[in-house]
Amino acid sequence: AYDIGFGGLDHILSTNENIKILVLDTEVYSNTGGQASKSSKMGQVAEFANEGKKTFKKDLFRIAMAYPNCYVASVSLGANYFQTIKAFKEADAHNGPSIIIAYSPCVEQGIKGGMTNSLDEQKLSVEAGYNLLMRYNPDEEKLYLDSKEPDFSLYEKFINNERRYKTLLEKDENLAKELLTKQIEFAKKRYEYYEKIAN
Repeated sequence: AYDIGFGGLDHILSTNENIKILVLDTEVYSNTGGQASKSSKMGQVAEFANEGKKTFKKDLFRIAMAYPNCYVASVSLGANYFQTIKAFKEADAHNGPSIIIAYSPCVEQGIKGGMTNSLDEQKLSVEAGYNLLMRYNPDEEKLYLDSKEPDFSLYEKFINNERRYKTLLEKDENLAKELLTKQIEFAKKRYEYYEKIAN
């Protein structure tokens, strides 16, 4: 959806047809071994990005929101169950294209303690501002920023819970810290951008 399938996704969203799309965003190519893609975040170690990905993640929410009649939501079931259900209901009710981007931890991320901790990690991702919970309803021309103001001081704690980021820290501490700083700056700017639109 972010990378090699984006052309098809973009075409569907542009048709104004009543089509519903669910993107399970694992931030890697989970089905083919965990390679880096345009959904991978800066500093993340994955196949084809052994020294950490050097570019920012594509903002699929922002791109989809540019279509006049497209319902867009960013959800994380483990972080906020009720916001997820609300988004699914709204997406289904919308007469036109709807896309839900669901943050979906997978085994390739190497969460500390295994996948049994994935719900806690999803909550932390939102609290730290790594991930944002949002809904854009074109019928109202309104963006709902469902995330509370993030505590960016928790960002590094979130990063250190995942092997995909810890690997770079062990390989090259200076590079890891440099990319982490850039990633946090980008996360802050992204939150400020959506907060401004939501007000």
